[in-house]
Amino acid sequence: MAPIIEVKNLTRLYGQQGAVCRALHEVDFEIEAGAFVAVMGPSGSGKTTLLNIISTIDKPTQGRVIIGGRETETLKEKELALFRRELIGFVFQEFNLLDNMTIRDNIALPLTLNNIKAEEILRKVQELTELLGIDNQLDKYPYQLSGGQKQRAAVCRALVNAPRILFADEPTGALDSKAASELLACFRDVRNQYGTTVVMVTHDAAAASYCDRVMFLKDGMLSGKLETNGNAEAFFKRILNMVALLGGEGHERL
Repeated sequence: MAPIIEVKNLTRLYGQQGAVCRALHEVDFEIEAGAFVAVMGPSGSGKTTLLNIISTIDKPTQGRVIIGGRETETLKEKELALFRRELIGFVFQEFNLLDNMTIRDNIALPLTLNNIKAEEILRKVQELTELLGIDNQLDKYPYQLSGGQKQRAAVCRALVNAPRILFADEPTGALDSKAASELLACFRDVRNQYGTTVVMVTHDAAAASYCDRVMFLKDGMLSGKLETNGNAEAFFKRILNMVALLGGEGHERL
């Protein structure tokens, strides 16, 4: 199976001559369609920079990013906007929901802006919220929901356009352990139900243990990877060991 994401010789520099910061250095990897992958590393390792580049928010100094067979650097601004809308969904640590709109309207917003028929919007919202367990919260406003419920609503909004890839930047960072576990289980459900590829940046070994694979960055370079054998507890311990080896913090909870 051809990879849905290919990263080749990716380098990102910031600053000007004499004061250059190297955020990423010659990073190479592939991610197959339908994978659930975490990116971990110590603070300043380049995790968020990497996510921003492969999700087309930022551009590399050198190297190539190929998503769905298309080289993102070759896309013009209008093409890139359409490409993002069709292929990519985003979830961030902050929920970014609109407090003056109901949960139903928050989730439906991307489809409403695309002039999708009302009955199709309602069907899709119902389907996603049932899958993520918040279908009984649709008439409430964000301030009436718990952090975990708000993050699941944000995931529904990110998925409502049926993207092939969901990028998540520290999605459990503002959640307690129970809400985080529920959200990560939802990510797996989404992957299993729709075949969505999920790429998540996290500092949390417990969160990473829900994934199929964990890639580790240190000083802007890929420093190792682990793959699960299906035993979540054993995988968690292996991740903690790797985090300790790289000098990071993995939050010892599962």
